[in-house]
Amino acid sequence: MQWDAAIDAYAAHLTDVRRLAPATVRAYRGDLRDLARMAERGGALGPADADLEVLREWLWRATQRGDARSTLARRTASARAFFGWARERGLIGTDPTPRLVAPRRARTLPAVATADGLRAALDDLKADAAGADPITLRDHAMLEMLYGSAIRVSELTGLDIDDLDRARRTTLVRGKGSKERMVPFGVPAEEAVNAYLSESRPALLARGGGASVGGALFLGARGARITPRAVYTVVAARIAPVLGVATVGPHALRHSAATHLLDGGADLRSVQEMLGHASLGTTQIYTHVSTERLTAAYRLAHPRA
Repeated sequence: MQWDAAIDAYAAHLTDVRRLAPATVRAYRGDLRDLARMAERGGALGPADADLEVLREWLWRATQRGDARSTLARRTASARAFFGWARERGLIGTDPTPRLVAPRRARTLPAVATADGLRAALDDLKADAAGADPITLRDHAMLEMLYGSAIRVSELTGLDIDDLDRARRTTLVRGKGSKERMVPFGVPAEEAVNAYLSESRPALLARGGGASVGGALFLGARGARITPRAVYTVVAARIAPVLGVATVGPHALRHSAATHLLDGGADLRSVQEMLGHASLGTTQIYTHVSTERLTAAYRLAHPRA
């Protein structure tokens, strides 16, 4: 089987069987197409013709282009997963990737706002939203939900009204791979969402001129389901000053919520479940954030530091 056919079949497997998110499938496909172009120039017309030297050459060229270590690590993972699948399907006789070494990824800790800083920012937005226009009411509700439930921006924009259980203050969230989980949110988020639903959403819905939005919880300025890009704009305007950076996205609220949960005594497994992480190792990054914050406070405050 030649490269294009094999990559298409693998992408279908990722979508239909593993149920990965479209963006993840696109990333795998892009990595493998890049490998295929280089391999074909060297005479390897299909996966069965590719050996370890071909793969090493591919990664070396990416290194010469200046690709980040995180990109090289992702490419290595893409190749390993693809050739493992091809071996199981009988498309290749030998998997060349077991000896393919991925560069060690540099640890980068996520940007996290202080609890006091976020509390002040959200309180200011609540004051601005009191009796204000529908957009400000909506923005307040969205930021309270992002921080209060630690969900991803894609999960927020995918929420429907029926997903909310306001009596229990929980919401059904559809995460990566269409996996569902129940996530709690707090009283401030409940109050902000209730105000939005009663005072803001009907006005935004009317702007759509009767266009069907289903049960979408959060609506954009024109009455359609809000997009992740619009949420990014809101977060950048309201949260970037708290972090003291030029730009920041919704994930900063998720990072902050996870770190504050651990700082407050939540156990790692519970935070993993709330975040929807498949691996506990992914959640453990927040323990490093908490440790670094504690170390920094110690060095500033302890007379024998």
